[in-house]
Amino acid sequence: MKTALITGASGAIGAALARKFAENGYFTIGTFNTGEKRIEALKESLKEYKDFFFAVHADFKDVSAAEKVMDYAEKNFGHVDVLVNNAGTGLYKLASETTEAELREVMSVNFSSAYMLSARALKKMSERKKGKIIFVSSVWGIAGACMESAYSASKAALTGLTKSLAKEAGPSGITVNCVCPGVVDTPMNARFSDEEMRELIDRTPLGRLGNAEEISELIFFLASDKADFITGQIITADGGFAL
Repeated sequence: MKTALITGASGAIGAALARKFAENGYFTIGTFNTGEKRIEALKESLKEYKDFFFAVHADFKDVSAAEKVMDYAEKNFGHVDVLVNNAGTGLYKLASETTEAELREVMSVNFSSAYMLSARALKKMSERKKGKIIFVSSVWGIAGACMESAYSASKAALTGLTKSLAKEAGPSGITVNCVCPGVVDTPMNARFSDEEMRELIDRTPLGRLGNAEEISELIFFLASDKADFITGQIITADGGFAL
């Protein structure tokens, strides 16, 4: 039986991922921080698969949480076959007004914890000569976003990490890829006004928002045996937004 670790499972994309992996027979560990109600709703939706889904609290503002999560995974399941670094936090603020503490928090949640989780997972994966690591970045990590410089920088860092780890881990049979969603219908984007959302949709050639299930399908494919020859790729799922 394979084990998947999904960070940020209380969010829209994370919940869709947890559901996809659990329903397909993976032991699925989903982390959450403040989304207790959402994680309980996810558990309820997965009650038919209750023996396959395990929720673990983790506050990735403290990078040491990465070690605690991996300790739990290895103690209970021996190893992680698939690691999806999906946990994230946003910051909508001018760079000139962003404090060092705010920058540190965004980088810790979006980048540093993903780095440390991946570094730890690679130890077991390298021993077993197989494994899948997938980072969830953002189209803003490619194009950059006004008023979101800290967020954009943290997501851009994941693209560089993807390429580096793909070269480092490839000889051990491990693939490392990155998915960059565009404007997706998630609570994180609820801060935009109707007018701002319409502008974002108008900038998207497909003329609509993406949804969490579409992103989860792509990530599940990258985690599957069908994607064994795909590594080091930065894949946008953005309806053409970054064109």
